[in-house]
Amino acid sequence: MSEVNKILVAICFSEYCADTFTYATRLADQLQAELIVVNVIDAKDVRAISKIESMGYSISTKDYIEGVKEERKAQLRKMIAESGFPQEKIRSTFKVGDPFAKVIRVVKDEGVDLVVMGSKGQSDHPRLLTGSVAEKMFRHSPVSVIFYKKK
Repeated sequence: MSEVNKILVAICFSEYCADTFTYATRLADQLQAELIVVNVIDAKDVRAISKIESMGYSISTKDYIEGVKEERKAQLRKMIAESGFPQEKIRSTFKVGDPFAKVIRVVKDEGVDLVVMGSKGQSDHPRLLTGSVAEKMFRHSPVSVIFYKKK
């Protein structure tokens, strides 16, 4: 079994994400690994804002993206503080685009050894066992993926 030095935790800031983040910090602590937090602002949301903007409404796609990033950074700072995980062992990145493609790109670019994510994300459809991004990660990730499920 290869060593796990870098763990990526993908969070979407849904109701499930705080528990997923806590699980990832505990795992990283036990393995003495660095933790990379990734959040992706979905391109579909950005396109919707852009369409509204093009209709003449007073909304800016750029301002929307920056506002979401700042809000999520504040939430992440709180989660980090509550976790007690050493801040110097955490890096975060916020991307815009297709969530699956962006997470996979970070996995490859950063040399990630393990991915931790929730089994469900923004969509909480009762008939779906996993979210669409989680399912794609399961099928296509070049590294092992752990899906956190709250007990």
